[in-house]
Order: sequence, then structure tokens, then C-alpha cells
Amino acid sequence: MRTTYPEGMSQTIDPAVVEQVTALAVKARVASRRLALMSRAEKDAALLLLADALDAAAPAVVAANAEDIERGRSGGMSESLQDRLRLDEARVAAVAQALRDVAALPDPVGEIVRGSTLPNGLQIRQVRVPMGVVGMIYEARPNVTVDAAGLALKSGNAVLLRGGSAAASSNHALVEAMRGSLAAQGLPVDAITLLEEGGRDAARALMTARGHVDLVIPRGGADLIQTVVRESTVPVIETGVGVCHVYVDRAADLDKAQAITLNAKTHRPSVCNAAESLLVHRDVADDFLPKALTDLAGAGVRLHVAPEVTAYAEAAGAAYALASEQDFGTEWHGLEMSVALVDDLDQAMDRIRRYGTGHTEAIVTEDRGAARRFTAEVDAAAVMVNASTRFTDGGEFGFGAEIGISTQKLHARGPMALPELTTTKWIVEGDGHTR
Repeated sequence: MRTTYPEGMSQTIDPAVVEQVTALAVKARVASRRLALMSRAEKDAALLLLADALDAAAPAVVAANAEDIERGRSGGMSESLQDRLRLDEARVAAVAQALRDVAALPDPVGEIVRGSTLPNGLQIRQVRVPMGVVGMIYEARPNVTVDAAGLALKSGNAVLLRGGSAAASSNHALVEAMRGSLAAQGLPVDAITLLEEGGRDAARALMTARGHVDLVIPRGGADLIQTVVRESTVPVIETGVGVCHVYVDRAADLDKAQAITLNAKTHRPSVCNAAESLLVHRDVADDFLPKALTDLAGAGVRLHVAPEVTAYAEAAGAAYALASEQDFGTEWHGLEMSVALVDDLDQAMDRIRRYGTGHTEAIVTEDRGAARRFTAEVDAAAVMVNASTRFTDGGEFGFGAEIGISTQKLHARGPMALPELTTTKWIVEGDGHTR
């Protein structure tokens, strides 16, 4: 008999996979209790040794990654997704360094959020504590494997990792190196567990392991995230879908706008904080669009334009097509961008409300009143004024490696790092007090 999804959904889960994932979650729970008792010094030392282990395993990791890349290329994987998947010696060194960066960050566990002594003498305080067991469900981003493991360990959590099949060999090599380091240190290897068997049923079992897993974080495309949000019985933090806009206001410094637009779209177009749509105030279109679209065309960006932008695209020599309604709400994950003109700030914000995903929105303007309205009225996890959308990143914000960028409003919003992987408990101390 197969286990049926909650709320009458038709999907079913192989009971053998459920049993396997539950057993791994139980082991992770035991490991989490050990982690919760570790001091900052102990956790930092463990992270530094994990980083050393990754450096030592770099040749094996790169070789494993080459298998994934070849398999992806043979299967028709796009260049942008191959870029997300690819690990070379430099990228392995970077993910190892991310662990060292996390070790250098303050430990949120034990932090007193607030506290007081009541008139009756009771002492109360709200203290940060680990979540316990965190599940990560993600796609072809092997760096997430290391980031999630490092942030979980530092915050005192065990982590269950379900990476996409496209990165199976890479993830195995990375987790093998980290678990080997944990074992050598005398720490529980079940603090970091990769779900390698069971296919999609393993992900489904993870997101319905209520009581064994405390939190699930999906990281990937819109379909993956919405599936987890819709079908999980474990609490979920929604992350990552980024239909980000750059709005060039009538009071913009057009040189700044030109540089910001190019960077936001082309610096790394496959990631969630890349800009997907350009909105330009009609009054500055003649001065701004010829230069900006020439820049974008020179970088290989294909444009999806509103009808009134076609003449500018032709003059810039850009590859373009007339944009459909759907195009303005598309996360391209590559060198493509929609472009439209707007009459004023209100129309720009209306379009952002209609097509945006609550990730990152940017305004370029020298009008402080327009900037204040934009930051107050635009509903997004991050709002940029005269800066590229690419800055919405845990590392850029000074948080160290991030576990994702939350686009929801409960518990965590924006780049999530160590504090977002904790919850709180109230500790009350008395002296024989009764009520």
C-alpha cells in the first residue's frame, strides 16, 4: 500500500522511501541534540576543518562535477543551468571559503532577544535556539549543499539535503568529504545527510515528515518552490523566484541608470537577483534607451519589448521580439529581458505589483521624494535605490553564506543566514513563585 498525500491529493509516496527518510530524520534529530550543546568555539573549529576537507577533496569534487556537466550537456541542459551546476577548482575553493566566513560570524544561539524582570520578581528572557532538523530541497546548485551544511552546523541544526538529480555526483562528493571530516572530529555524521535514493518520492517524504523535520526550505525554480509550498505538511520558508525590475525614473542620473541596468541583467543572468524587466519613464526614453539597449545588445541580451520600444531596439541593433503578457512576468534565467515605457512612478509601481514576485525591485532616481515613495510602497523583500538588484545576497549584506532569499513575510524575509535558522524559547526563572 502506498501513502497518499495530505488533503486528498492524488500523488502517493512509496512507503519504503517514507520509512527510509524517516529513519534518516530520526538520526538527524539525535545529531541535532549534540550540535545544540556545542559552544561557538567548537562549532567554528568544526567548520574550519570542514573547509580544509573540501579543499583536500577538490580534485574528486571537480571530477564528479564533470560527470554531472557531461550528463546535463547530453540531456540538452541550457548554458545558464550548466553555469549554475559547474564547479571548478576556484569555485570549490570559494565554497570552502564560505565555510570559513560562516565560522567568523557571530553565533546567534543563546542570544537574548529581549528580557525583563517582572514586578513580582520573575526573570524572563527570550533566547535564540536551533530549529532542530532542517530539510533543503533544491536543484542544480551544488554550492547550496555546502552553504546549507555550514549554516546549519553553525546554528546548531542538523540538515537533510535533497539536491536535484542533475548535481547528484557533485553533491555526493561534497557530502562525502564533509561527513568524513565530521567523523574524524568525533562529531555525529548524521548532522549532514544527503538523500540520494528514492527519486522524487524522497523529496515528498521529506516535505511530509512532520514531527521529524522542523522546517523545509525549497530553493530553485518556481515549479519546485510552489510544489513544496503547496504539498508540504512541514513548515516551509518560500524562497527565490525573482522577477526583478529596474525602474529608470524621469529624475534618474542616466549614466548611473545605464551602468545599473547592464550590471543587474548581465553580471550573472542565471540567478534570482538578476533583473528581468526594465521600466523606463517616457520622458527620458529618447536619451536613455539608445545607450542602454546598445549595451544590452552588445552583451548578447535578447529583448522582449512593448510595441513602443521596437524602434529603439531596432536602432540599437538588438535581437528582439514583441513581448507577450506572460513575458513581463517571466524569470528568464539567462540573457533575456523585457522592456516597457511608463508614464510615471505610479504606473511603474503598478507594473511591479502586477508582475513582480516580491524579491528585489530597484529605482534609479535623484528625486528623494520618488525614492521615498518607491521604498515605502513597493512590496518586496529588498528595495534598491540607485543600486543593482544583484546586491540582494547574504554575502553582499555581510551575512556570510546564505541559505536562500525568502520572498515571504513570516519569520524570515530577504537573504536568510544564521538568525533565520533559529527559533526562540522563553526562559522564566523564579524563586518559588506561584500564581
